[in-house]
Amino acid sequence: MTVLVTGATGHVGANLVRALVEQGHRVRALVHSTGASLSGLDVEQARGDVTDAASLDAAMRGVEDVYHLAAVISILGDRGGELVRINVEGVRNVARAARRAGVRRLVHMSSCHAFDLDWGPGAIHEGAPRPKAGDPFYNRSKAMGEAALRAEIGLGLDAVIVNPTGVIGPYDFGPSRMGRFFLSLARGRLPSLIDGGFDFVDVRDLAATTIAAAARGRTGENYLVGGRYVAVREIADVGARCFGVTAPRVVAPMWLARGGAPFMDAFGRVTGREPLYTSESLHALRAGRICSDRAKAELGHAPRPLETTVRDIYGWFESTGALSRRNAW
Repeated sequence: MTVLVTGATGHVGANLVRALVEQGHRVRALVHSTGASLSGLDVEQARGDVTDAASLDAAMRGVEDVYHLAAVISILGDRGGELVRINVEGVRNVARAARRAGVRRLVHMSSCHAFDLDWGPGAIHEGAPRPKAGDPFYNRSKAMGEAALRAEIGLGLDAVIVNPTGVIGPYDFGPSRMGRFFLSLARGRLPSLIDGGFDFVDVRDLAATTIAAAARGRTGENYLVGGRYVAVREIADVGARCFGVTAPRVVAPMWLARGGAPFMDAFGRVTGREPLYTSESLHALRAGRICSDRAKAELGHAPRPLETTVRDIYGWFESTGALSRRNAW
């Protein structure tokens, strides 16, 4: 089967492409430019952009399944309209191109942030409400992207939606925000931690479940794909134990972090750089538990232990030279 992957050079994409190749699929990756994440892989690279309909039409030719992963993650609002262009209009463009091309199925990689993470009671599941007006713009953009996709489903597109939680794992070429967390922890550059926690899933488990969604997910359904809820304190302790360093002892209470958030937000807006945290990132650390029962029952989702994932993260960083015992400090 020939499959198209958008966002193939990102963290999830690098792992999904490897899993697809290992299963014998012919993979075409929609890319802006070549990069290390696809180096050495037997993958066809098609130059294009999710905002360019012509490049999407060309990339879809001869494709049976499409995995749409391209997205922008932000903890600093809409970033000049970028989230709308990529997370909303980009989804619409890919879905329309897939429908025009008559692909067998599209799997859209959304996010757990497409739901109201403050919702209660109990764990957040696929029937939970969508983000509120005052929620981070990233969350709302992911929900709007799903709405754009559903309009195309209504016109005949066969599509399934995967909603991962916080993604961690190897082949993190970026590195991702959590990848930078683990690197900073190993190098002793985290002055303190922040109270709170989140659900984290191994990127390889996410890739396997995403492929299963293409094979047997139900059209139009959402599948929340998580691992387990982990406090920031715990994930730092696991990382420190795996790499053999000491985790920060100081954990700033949420009320104190929220008090400093407006200054962090202003720093990000002025410099264009992501600060240590923002009001939007703190919102995630106050999220409720995530329920992945549907993905487990219907797609065979099977998250591995957190410590296994963290050991593999550090092993991969060391294998690439990004982090060695000699330069950890």
